[in-house]
Amino acid sequence: MKNIVLLGATGSIGTSVLNVLRQNKEQFNLRAIALDQDLDSALKVDDEFHLESIFVASKNTSSEHPLFNSNANICYGQEALKEIIQHPEVDIVISAIAGFAGLQGSFYAVDAGKTTLVANKESIVAAGDILLPLAAKRHAKIIPVDSEHNAIYQCLSGEKSTSAVSKILITASGGPFRELSMKELEEVTLEEALQHPTWAMGSKITIDSATLMNKCLELIEACYLFDIPESMIEVVTHPQSIIHSMVTYHDGSTIAQMSNPSMEVPIANALGEDSRVPIHFNDLDFSSMNLTFEPIPEGREMIFEMARKVCREKGNLGAIFNAANEVAVQAFRDARITFINIYEVVDRTFNHFSCSNIATMEDVFKYDRQARIQAEKVIKSLN
Repeated sequence: MKNIVLLGATGSIGTSVLNVLRQNKEQFNLRAIALDQDLDSALKVDDEFHLESIFVASKNTSSEHPLFNSNANICYGQEALKEIIQHPEVDIVISAIAGFAGLQGSFYAVDAGKTTLVANKESIVAAGDILLPLAAKRHAKIIPVDSEHNAIYQCLSGEKSTSAVSKILITASGGPFRELSMKELEEVTLEEALQHPTWAMGSKITIDSATLMNKCLELIEACYLFDIPESMIEVVTHPQSIIHSMVTYHDGSTIAQMSNPSMEVPIANALGEDSRVPIHFNDLDFSSMNLTFEPIPEGREMIFEMARKVCREKGNLGAIFNAANEVAVQAFRDARITFINIYEVVDRTFNHFSCSNIATMEDVFKYDRQARIQAEKVIKSLN
């Protein structure tokens, strides 16, 4: 029985994790969860899994809520979060808090040498220079949960290094606007951006999929996780979202990971580590399958150029790139900018900074703050 801490238990990834855990209660014990402020959902999780601890990030919650009558320890503050994650009885930490906000939890897990299942790509993008060396030092296993990176992880199964790899191919659904020109993107609405054709996800990552910024973040994450140069990674559009990634080896063999679009598949694989965790899933219907691949939609090249620069130079650029995007997406959700403005905010913010090394977590948070301030200045100049 492995004890698990789930960070981001009430989000879309957290919900999928819970679905996998309830199908495998003989193997896993959900010991603790962390959430922002959805106390109703947390109460349901506690009623089902009988948690030992519940971390609530937002202090602006009513102590009169029924959750506070739970037998679980309800706690706040970074020291409490650190204690929950680094408890000696914890075996696996699942980092599923959306955005940069999930970085601190990922750091605590890796620093304690925990097996860390990372669904929070922003942690790796912003602080890969810190987290990956720290994982090696602490003997912490980092297993990706993003469908694309978990697919690469599976395709590399048994390989001790990527020395035999010729190319890695990451697929993108293309989102709801893959057939639209940049000119046509000027008119799209928030409601349209949130209508993903193949995946059901949280609003931030859904918008990232619509802009293709999500694929840029995944490109950066792949470079860090698999220690491979960006020149060996290709990104293509695959509207069906059946093949999640492919790895081509020097002998000409290409191995692909396929499944219907469901986050429960990569979560189950990551939880199993060296074994397969059974779940209910929809079979692929090969007799009616039609798989297509297309280039990245025209006009989006500039964001991939920025992402590849992050891969090559690393340092503070990942934190800046991610922060600029997070601020721009929130501004779009708040109707302060248009969809097409997201690209300009990221471009102008990213190019405002030069590359600098990062040596500590304080450095990461510093550049994140600076980039957010600069992104807000760009947004004001657009209005």
